[in-house]
Amino acid sequence: MNKRTFVKSVTTLAIAAAFGFAGSAYAAPKVIKVGVVGDYNAHWETIQKIVEKDNIKIKLVKFSDYATPNRALADGEIDMNAFQHKAFLANDIARNGYKIVALADTFVSPLAVFNNKKKIKSVKDFKKGDQIAIPSDLTNGGRALKILEEIGLIEVDPSKGFVPTKADITKYKVRVKIVEAESGILARLLPDVSAALINGGNAFTAGLNPMKDSIYIENVDPSVNPNTPKLVNILAVREKDAKNPDLVKIAKAYQTKATAETLLKAYDGAFIPVFKY
Repeated sequence: MNKRTFVKSVTTLAIAAAFGFAGSAYAAPKVIKVGVVGDYNAHWETIQKIVEKDNIKIKLVKFSDYATPNRALADGEIDMNAFQHKAFLANDIARNGYKIVALADTFVSPLAVFNNKKKIKSVKDFKKGDQIAIPSDLTNGGRALKILEEIGLIEVDPSKGFVPTKADITKYKVRVKIVEAESGILARLLPDVSAALINGGNAFTAGLNPMKDSIYIENVDPSVNPNTPKLVNILAVREKDAKNPDLVKIAKAYQTKATAETLLKAYDGAFIPVFKY
């Protein structure tokens, strides 16, 4: 090796070392794909900052509906998803046989009744013929029907428990018309109906504040609502990955004070952390 080549080699190594790129000292970040639904992802920026020290890069994969993320997880297209509560996951597993488990609890998001302000002002204003839009999936649809029962519009078969369907309505106290639609489009239907029952995430995406813009909000205090444990949102992974160290680190980063503070501040009460921090 001549002098010029030697000097060039030493200089290159010195630069590489200065920036942490020399030899085995540098490793490309481990990319973890996380499936989400909606545009409420400020807390993932907080989580990303926490796991940077572990050389983990979180890549959010956005889906437009609730039917796809579990299938994508089961098929290996993503590594984790964060869009559903425990009741939804249990129903999806029962229907599709997914080998998916909850890795960590995250938050609970109350379902709220948002009114078309041109048609009604309160839950007392519902009248015959008014249309009410509710989620079309079984668990959230059943949850919505129970809320309509709470506010005195209908009665449902008590034997159906947490997940009644429209077929289980035993009495209309007010002859409203219940319209089912995919959760992600309920806010867009609001101008055409009298009210819509929308969860916190989709409400936030639509610019609606559950605490300020709704006329009724679900009580998720577990001492009052026995169904609250089923409504806790989760991080879900494939069964075989439940002990994957990178996924566990993300779960731990989620359940921190920094993430809880972001959830509370960024979403105006739409998401209530359920983990200790």
